[in-house]
Amino acid sequence: MNEMHFAYRIRQYLNSGLHDLRPGTIKRLATAREHALARQKIVVHESVLAAAGSFIQHRFDNLHLKQVFTALVILVGVALFTLWHADQSITELEAVDTALLADDLPIGAFTDKGFDTWVKSASPQ
Repeated sequence: MNEMHFAYRIRQYLNSGLHDLRPGTIKRLATAREHALARQKIVVHESVLAAAGSFIQHRFDNLHLKQVFTALVILVGVALFTLWHADQSITELEAVDTALLADDLPIGAFTDKGFDTWVKSASPQ
């Protein structure tokens, strides 16, 4: 027996007992149905931007201060690491440029295959 057939059988069984109910019970059921329909949420059509705004607001309302603080600490940490790494790269390039401009390199170093190794070993760490 599939799901639709099962639902059909339940509906038929409930409808068959409907005729056996007293008029007072039917009236109370009708009143309860009207109350339920009155309290049902009314569908409000809103624009796409309003829906996106309410989605974002709902997400931020559910965030806790601890989560926001943790995300902020991680963001600051990543930014500081990026700045430090960029500073280190600039320092290394500065050392190589200074050596080249000061002409501290022997002439054969420019044509040597190990020039890159010499530059790395000669630059201050």
